[in-house]
Amino acid sequence: MKHRQRGATFLGMATILVILGAGVYAGIRLVPVYLDFTKVARALEQVRDEHSAIDTNPQLIRNSLERRWDVEDIKGIGWKEIEIKRSNDGYDVKAVYNVEQPFVANVFLLVKFDKSVVIQQ
Repeated sequence: MKHRQRGATFLGMATILVILGAGVYAGIRLVPVYLDFTKVARALEQVRDEHSAIDTNPQLIRNSLERRWDVEDIKGIGWKEIEIKRSNDGYDVKAVYNVEQPFVANVFLLVKFDKSVVIQQ
């Protein structure tokens, strides 16, 4: 009677653990980046809600963003880098930026963010 061994070998288990470990490590490195983006998105939406009810201009919008950036301690993008353009509907406020997060040695994770809101006038 032949007995066949079944199950994963040590090499197979080690490979699976390395792949899972790399995924978990990447997640640990990216969570702060995404939390920072949620702060940026929330600040833009709060500025939109605040300035939709009043007559506004780009300088007032930037002042509001500066206050929110200071309170939220946003690091991924500066409030000066936010693009504010006049449009038919009011003002388009856009945050487009990239974050490079170190992963291992000279390997980096690149995350691209794009958030825009329209302040109705």
